[in-house]
Amino acid sequence: MKPVRILLVDDHPVVRSGLRRYLEMHPDLVLVGEANQGKSGYHAFVSLQPDVTLLDIALPDVSGLEILRRICQRDPQARILLLSMYENSLLMERALQNGACGYLSKRHGPEFLVTAIRRIAAGETVLDPELEHPRVREHCAALSLLTQREFEVFRQLAEGRSVKEIAQRLHLSEKTVGVHRTRIFKKLKLENVAQLTLLAVRCQVIVP
Repeated sequence: MKPVRILLVDDHPVVRSGLRRYLEMHPDLVLVGEANQGKSGYHAFVSLQPDVTLLDIALPDVSGLEILRRICQRDPQARILLLSMYENSLLMERALQNGACGYLSKRHGPEFLVTAIRRIAAGETVLDPELEHPRVREHCAALSLLTQREFEVFRQLAEGRSVKEIAQRLHLSEKTVGVHRTRIFKKLKLENVAQLTLLAVRCQVIVP
């Protein structure tokens, strides 16, 4: 049986190093590539065509959800496992809606992750057991009203980025980002960025 070829996209060197050493202990799994940013991760996927991609949801240049969307648009059969520090059922749902085969919190140990990789390679879907039956708080339920693009703009605003910075990151015009911003505030009944940021923290979209 051929080993499972894995691509790891994570901006933390310690995470990549630790997982690399752990995978070396399993002959049925082989790490064929690494990337520390979203764009380089996308290009690595295109060139390497891995069996399973481990994708951090919080990357420094482009969000993991956006890279997930781009990869799945190019290859609907891609097997991608989202890794996140956020134990957030809404993020998990958005990941699955955009084509992910799994979503796990980084708090799980490496053996749990190895099992998840094998299951995803075999065609299964793997969900974080703590989030498989989500109980989203009432004040977070409104986030489901946002489109995928609006949710990404919401997250970027909550992280303190300006409209200009968000436009550059998402390859959109400042006018388009401004329209998204207005719609977000209207849908969520927010008055200012401070309220938006507080909501993002409460719903674990960002970590303060």
